[in-house]
Amino acid sequence: MHCPFCRHSDSRVIDSRTSDDGLSIRRRRQCPECGGRFTTVETSSLSVVKRSGVVEPFSREKVIAGVRKACQGRPVTDADLAVLAQDVEEAIRQTGASQLDANEIGLAILGPLRELDEVAYLRFASVYQAFDSLEDFEGAIAQLRTDHPRGGTDDGGDAR
Repeated sequence: MHCPFCRHSDSRVIDSRTSDDGLSIRRRRQCPECGGRFTTVETSSLSVVKRSGVVEPFSREKVIAGVRKACQGRPVTDADLAVLAQDVEEAIRQTGASQLDANEIGLAILGPLRELDEVAYLRFASVYQAFDSLEDFEGAIAQLRTDHPRGGTDDGGDAR
């Protein structure tokens, strides 16, 4: 790390702190040459390998943009999408991998989206998993019904 003041090629870390979200580290540094102090923020890089083989940095904005299309006309807010994207990124980072296939990111989106909005989940899954028949939709709906049965019990819960 070059000193921003004198361009000396070395610096000494005098303090390190993890950010509130745990995804970056703030380091306070001091130049041994001029004594200047400066701050750096370090984050781990996360790369996505697209189907075409192109590698690009992970982007929460791309996750939000893709999911937003599936949520069109649904009662899903921008804040909901931001939380979903953060949850997806945290899940991906917990794998410990620095490079993931785009397919793995799609899989990581499906769970949180299913919890957020089942209709948006079906829309996203139909494109992502290439549904090509009514049977594909029926199978996905049957799975949703199995996992979240709706019945005649009045438990005071959400009656969506």
